[in-house]
Amino acid sequence: MAAVRDTEIAVEQTHLDRVYDRLEEKIHEAEFLMDDAVKRGQVGTPGALAERDAQVFRAGLHLNRLNSEFEDFLFGRIDLLLGEDGKKGPDGAYTSVEPAEDAIRPDGTAAIAETLHIGRLGVLDADYAPLVIDWRAPAAAPFYRATPVAPGRVVRRRVIRSKGRKVLGVEDDLLRPELTTGLPVVGDGALMAALGQARSHTMRDIVSSIQAEQDEVIRAPAASVTEVAGGPGTGKTAVALHRAAYLLYQDRRRYAGGILVVSPTPLLVAYTEGVLPSLGEEGQVAIRAVGSLVDGAEATTYDDPAVARIKGSLRMLKVLRRAARGVLEYGAGSARCPDRLRVVAFGRRLELEAEELSGIRHAVLGGTTPVNLLRPRARRLLLDALWRKAGRRFDDPELAAEERQGFDEDISTEQEFVDFLAAWWPVLTPRGVLAALSDEKRLGRWSRRILSPPEVRRVARSLRRLDVGGNGALSVHDVAMLDELEALLGPPPKVRTRDADPLDQLTGLEEVTTFADRMAGGRRSRQDRLDAERTEYAHVIVDEAQDLTPMQWRMVGRRGRAATWTVVGDPAQSSWTDPDEAALARDEALGTRPRRRFTLTVNYRNPAEIADLAAKVLALAMPGSEAPRAVRSTGLVPRFAAAGDGSPGEAVRAEAERLLDEVEGTVGVVVAMGRREEARRWLAGLGERVVALGSLEAKGLEYDATLVVSPAEIADESPAGLRVLYVALTRATQRLTVLSGPRDLPDAAGVPDLLRD
Repeated sequence: MAAVRDTEIAVEQTHLDRVYDRLEEKIHEAEFLMDDAVKRGQVGTPGALAERDAQVFRAGLHLNRLNSEFEDFLFGRIDLLLGEDGKKGPDGAYTSVEPAEDAIRPDGTAAIAETLHIGRLGVLDADYAPLVIDWRAPAAAPFYRATPVAPGRVVRRRVIRSKGRKVLGVEDDLLRPELTTGLPVVGDGALMAALGQARSHTMRDIVSSIQAEQDEVIRAPAASVTEVAGGPGTGKTAVALHRAAYLLYQDRRRYAGGILVVSPTPLLVAYTEGVLPSLGEEGQVAIRAVGSLVDGAEATTYDDPAVARIKGSLRMLKVLRRAARGVLEYGAGSARCPDRLRVVAFGRRLELEAEELSGIRHAVLGGTTPVNLLRPRARRLLLDALWRKAGRRFDDPELAAEERQGFDEDISTEQEFVDFLAAWWPVLTPRGVLAALSDEKRLGRWSRRILSPPEVRRVARSLRRLDVGGNGALSVHDVAMLDELEALLGPPPKVRTRDADPLDQLTGLEEVTTFADRMAGGRRSRQDRLDAERTEYAHVIVDEAQDLTPMQWRMVGRRGRAATWTVVGDPAQSSWTDPDEAALARDEALGTRPRRRFTLTVNYRNPAEIADLAAKVLALAMPGSEAPRAVRSTGLVPRFAAAGDGSPGEAVRAEAERLLDEVEGTVGVVVAMGRREEARRWLAGLGERVVALGSLEAKGLEYDATLVVSPAEIADESPAGLRVLYVALTRATQRLTVLSGPRDLPDAAGVPDLLRD
């Protein structure tokens, strides 16, 4: 067997050497295009410069992709029977899915008619025959879709493990074992080999081990809304990221507007952000935590569950609408709003008293126009009221219009009027209005008949960490309110900038040389600027969608008004306490677009021993729900231990050390949200392989081993605590330890009350 393995590795090494030789040729071609583009830049016409700029951009992208260092650049191979027809696709491969009638001889023998290698990028040889098929191409689909029940043309599927230019190993699946083809078979199966690998703190792509039901989702048409349900370990997050890469491959022009991936936590963003570059895609996809969707906001703080339930509810929408207008009554900053306007016109003093000013404000605020955009209307109505006070009348319309114009110009430039308008109708900022909610008396007025007095106190106190201008630490739920206020207030008046040089406008030189200048000077990349300017996207992918609050759905919805969507989630893992209200907000964000639904049913992460334990909590959290089927069993049953009555710190550290000795990869220690900082101190000095995280931060992550501390504390955190505990128990790929505290009422074996039969 070892001799066969070595022979097959050598075969694949020969092919990989040929692929890299061809890549080097393509790199030289791209470098030649870059040099040629620079020479074109010496011709000073705007047309030549524009052509140079475009050519540099295209060649630069191509060169960057070719120079990328990939692990497993070439990762797959399929050996195929003769197809039904002889048609070839644009990638040079035959398009038939099913074999020809005479592909299998009566004696059960068959010839291999075509062999395709699958990789991260497509590579053609000098005669345009495929050396590597891009994993997203139609010809690669059988690599993922073929099964022993429905093999199509596929006889053997091989996963190739390589690093750089060296092939390390191969694993084969024989999909037509009844045929005699002479193909050797190496290994115990590619999927099991992949599942057994040690984890790191970053997600690996699953491009070499995508399964049929996952591939169906990844390649689903992009129109409208694609909804994907699936329990823990079914690969929902990986499928979502691979779908982003596939959509860009299929229709890059359509998705030039960008793809947004919304993740629940910064930890999950950090865990997944390397996947897309490894799939040959970067630049057009933005991965953002839900607490980072607003420019300038980076929220990592979590409100306690009672406050989070209030801030996330649609009730806050009504409160914010009142606050966006009501805050005008209090003026800017600490200064009170003036209640009298006095100006001098035509040699006499004109005054508007508090009641008149209140009437004007009420008239201006009568519609739904954003508050900052109403400032010109407020200014106009103030001038109208002062003009009536002046009592000037002319029978001649021209004279009347001329005098009124002069009146407006004179009054508008008087310092008293300018200062009054700035204080009476200040430019409002979302952060400033959010900070105003920390005043319990004001918040009580704006939330009358919406929030109860205890709820008012909780919200106001949670916002006292902000100063008057709204600077300070924001919570994840504050960011959605901030985004809502941006919509309610509208943009501030634009600051006038320096006019462009007329010569530049005539020649266009500044514009057409921008890209090359950036490349040479190391300034911000074109994509950085696009990301900063972009507020709406062509496709929106929502990961762990079940956790979004109604207010967060409104925030995400604004970024995909004209987008197609992929929504990925599992109701059984939801940490939000009112799923019906969230569903209403989700439906509003998605609109009336048609929906296509998929369900992932296989748990590739957890061994059956861990999945069975987690299923006990699922039965309590959502009776009647069906857990995904675990695809493997390891014989390693979960371990139970009890921390005793004292501080759990020593017990947590001891159990974490035990797990570090038992696995080669990572260890996640999951505690109740209020224990996060304690847990980090308990684990200090144990190294980078172990990480402490709160229960809400565990979503979407996976570790070789997981230590879940005090299930009762996690379950009692909120009304959704049992679902959160279910998430915590399903993070491990190899080993799970449950450490009980006094609240868990452990039995003599350390098994907590919640997990006993």
